[in-house]
Amino acid sequence: GRMERGGRRRSEPEEPDKGRMKRTIIKDWKTRLSYFLQNSSNSNKRKSKKAGKHRNYFRPSPEEAQLWSEAFDELLANKYGLAAFRAFLKSEFCEENIEFWLACEDFKKTKSPQKLTSKAKKIYNDFIEKEAPKEINIDFQTKNMIAQNIQEATHTCFSVAQKRVYSLMENNSYPRFLESEFYQELCKKTPISRAAQGT
Repeated sequence: GRMERGGRRRSEPEEPDKGRMKRTIIKDWKTRLSYFLQNSSNSNKRKSKKAGKHRNYFRPSPEEAQLWSEAFDELLANKYGLAAFRAFLKSEFCEENIEFWLACEDFKKTKSPQKLTSKAKKIYNDFIEKEAPKEINIDFQTKNMIAQNIQEATHTCFSVAQKRVYSLMENNSYPRFLESEFYQELCKKTPISRAAQGT
């Protein structure tokens, strides 16, 4: 198909490359977003089979999307918003921050002490220890403190680190997300698919 694409490009000189780039970025976003939405709907399936699977995953109205710019918590509380933000962080290669934050949220809801200990170790292995697969950027002292705390895990093991990562996202990634092409599209009245297809 490479030849064809080259041919098509030549026959459409009036379309600037920038427009094509923008569309590719948005398309890529949509692919990532649908991946996250699918995955989060899968994890909810077990809990509530009767509830409509995709009820929470409709594209938000522009008004709803605009609410996300009012507070970072508004964005994180919305399933679609959270998935969009994760897709954005993935494009910036720092999705470990939101994944750590979500893991901590889940950890704080854990009731059984045995589960608490095993989850604490998993979070430590995934995100905290040196060379961890999704190592987050926190200081050495905090890492050491966590290493000691997880020996007798309590719900507050990761509180300090979670606060750090939250403010890191709120001050860095969140403002960039609000300026992103994708978020701007969501706030517009025209559906993204029409904008992505072009004319």
